[in-house]
Amino acid sequence: MNESHDPYDLIEGVPSVEVFRRLRTDAGLSDKAPEAVAPALRNTWYGVVLRHRGEPIGMGRVIGDGGTAFQIVDICVHPAHQGRGLGRRVMAALTAELDRRAPATAYVSLIADGPARFLYEKFGFAEVTAHDSIGMYRVMGGSPAADTAPATAG
Repeated sequence: MNESHDPYDLIEGVPSVEVFRRLRTDAGLSDKAPEAVAPALRNTWYGVVLRHRGEPIGMGRVIGDGGTAFQIVDICVHPAHQGRGLGRRVMAALTAELDRRAPATAYVSLIADGPARFLYEKFGFAEVTAHDSIGMYRVMGGSPAADTAPATAG
């Protein structure tokens, strides 16, 4: 038996809706409604699925308009497989495709949660505050600011 055989492989594409949802929740990310996931996966600019002996255990996607703006999303690896450089493999594949196909003037963004920022920094990503910008978000169905807004009488 070959001891150097790598049990992991990275394939281009996106998982099924069910596998996408499982990969996200297994990795501690929020679940997404199936009716939202289906069109999202169809509109992926580039994606990869990480497999362990054929079983999907991670993924990553690039979304965007194909010209001026791209976002890296859904980077996740099952906790049982973390700490083996697999997130780096996913990011390497995504950034290689961006380097290959995205225009030089394109803006590529991502949202880094917790210590994931250190992985993304290795691929040339920097905090937006360094460029006098601020990252913002809004979750449909509610505004994040609403959770912290002071109550008003009225």
